[in-house]
Amino acid sequence: MSVADKTIEPKILECAKAEFLSKLYEDVSLREVCSKAGVTTGALYKRFSNKEALFDALVAPTIEVIKKLCDNTESFNYDQLNKMDMKYVWDMTPETHKNIINLMYDNYDGFRLLLCHSGGTKYANFVHDFVDEVASRSIAFMREVNKRGVSEFLIDEEEFHMLLTAYWSTMFEPIKHGLPREKALIHCEIVAKLFNWTAVLGF
Repeated sequence: MSVADKTIEPKILECAKAEFLSKLYEDVSLREVCSKAGVTTGALYKRFSNKEALFDALVAPTIEVIKKLCDNTESFNYDQLNKMDMKYVWDMTPETHKNIINLMYDNYDGFRLLLCHSGGTKYANFVHDFVDEVASRSIAFMREVNKRGVSEFLIDEEEFHMLLTAYWSTMFEPIKHGLPREKALIHCEIVAKLFNWTAVLGF
């Protein structure tokens, strides 16, 4: 019984990432990926059904990181609400911003693919879709805050979506501009001064 070569998939992914990061999605050739990986097209199609599946595999770890960030933030916020201790909810300190930047730069290639090279894929509207998810979770949380009488203020959903779009767009700019981590960390200190979320949301 033959043993599957476990080195093939990493080779394909490594070469595919280099191709997707250097070209528009539509210009990436799977034959070129195979040539650079030193594998047959059959070997590639055995593992990835098409170009989109290959792109999906490359960004999947980053998508999971983003989901975990959203889940952890949501869990923390509800824990604070249950304890009636809201002072750290939406308190986006410079340190919090640095943690976000470091998370993005720890997953730099994945974020570059999503932000700069996803045209033609289901992630083409990544920023809009991400903001939609964050806004949906946040509005649900703020309604619960309102329901429990912790705060009477409830921000207009459209206004909140616009503010979130502005916030995350500027947070993603260092990745889109290819800035080194050091400059991105300086950038986020300025962002922290621009966005006072506790004042906006009335916590």
